[in-house]
Amino acid sequence: MKIPLKNKDEQKAIIEGGKHLSYIKKSLERAVSVGVSSWDLEVLANRLIDESGGRASFKLVPGYSWATCVNVNEGIVHGIPKEDVIFAKGDVVSVDVGLFYKGFNTDTSTTVGLDVNVQTKKFLESGKVALSKAISEAKSGNRIYDISKAIEKTIMGDGYKPVIKLVGHGVGRDLHEDPQIPGVVIGRYEDSPLIVPGMVLAIEVIYALGDSEIKYNKDRWTIETADGKISALYEETVVVTNNGTIVVTDQ
Repeated sequence: MKIPLKNKDEQKAIIEGGKHLSYIKKSLERAVSVGVSSWDLEVLANRLIDESGGRASFKLVPGYSWATCVNVNEGIVHGIPKEDVIFAKGDVVSVDVGLFYKGFNTDTSTTVGLDVNVQTKKFLESGKVALSKAISEAKSGNRIYDISKAIEKTIMGDGYKPVIKLVGHGVGRDLHEDPQIPGVVIGRYEDSPLIVPGMVLAIEVIYALGDSEIKYNKDRWTIETADGKISALYEETVVVTNNGTIVVTDQ
């Protein structure tokens, strides 16, 4: 984050916003099923965001007009919700959503497999484990390097590929802030940003079954795997405090 949280009131606002977004994410996750469209999720997200008293963070991004990003199978991030994208058995669906609440953004994502095979279940489980391990390294005194290492070690250890060109990030007053949080180790440990109390981080595990190379869909927003193999995305917003780390989007 460019500027750590200044006081307990700002931390309270982030935690409250994260709690609302946690509910929204879990509601969207439950709504993902065969026969549902990505537009159905967009409609639900807008209703729940309005009810929360906040605003859709993604709609504050110049040029983007939707509350969610919904990606299917080879789609990695920034998928535009559409009426003709209807989920089917065997699909892997990721849902990304953000909330601007009392002056602060929170950001979270999850991925759902619809009646998928054992191989795909193992693939999805790897991302969940990687995110959990990454969050455990997001503590005062560590460095961003420690988070990246946890993701890389887990994902690559399971035989999958982190998507190198897409990263996690600081979050708060703006949706995307410093520091960047790669899914692989980059550079020297001592040069990596130090994690300090007051930091708010959107930790993302973005990975693919095959190659990690990417391409843009013809809609100019959706980023996909270049080889057409499936990908997944798991993300939580955390607040680093003197007394530990709070996962505000999983309350």
